Amino acid sequence: MNYDALIIVDMQTALVEAEPYNKVAVVENIKALLDSCRKKGIPVIFVQHDGGNGDELEHGSSGWTIYKDIAPMPDEKIFEKQYNSAFRKTGLHEYLQEKGVKNIILCGMQTEYCLDATCKVAFEYEYDVTIPQSATTTFDNAFASGKELAGYYENKIWNNRYAKIVGMEQILKLICS
Repeated sequence: MNYDALIIVDMQTALVEAEPYNKVAVVENIKALLDSCRKKGIPVIFVQHDGGNGDELEHGSSGWTIYKDIAPMPDEKIFEKQYNSAFRKTGLHEYLQEKGVKNIILCGMQTEYCLDATCKVAFEYEYDVTIPQSATTTFDNAFASGKELAGYYENKIWNNRYAKIVGMEQILKLICS
């Protein structure tokens, strides 16, 4: 598979430092994806959520910054969003069209919110979406644990409906092939 872009959603300091499910593995997996894509020349795109004034993800705050372990390189594109979908009023879709992007790797957080909305909108725009297992995360809530949510979305909601879910070892081989 030839991938055209890696899109990393909302891996921001405030969220990562709040200890989402499987944090260490997710950060390490995204670092591995970044390294492989950068070596292969696959464009990396970051998406940052701006929660507005007073929010932990307020534009320009320390919590709003992209987590230090996966910081963007100076030439990597960053889109700022205010909605769950990375496509809504951000220019991301237009940018991807301009670059001829068809096949994307999608990762980041939060599984049931921004990742889900972004995945489904990407599907509607007819991108081929691949989501690596253990490269998305979220928090426990009143209804389910972060682990249950991640597994449910990867295996029951997204896989073979809106995206292809593949293991990390497989995606790294596909990137390098």
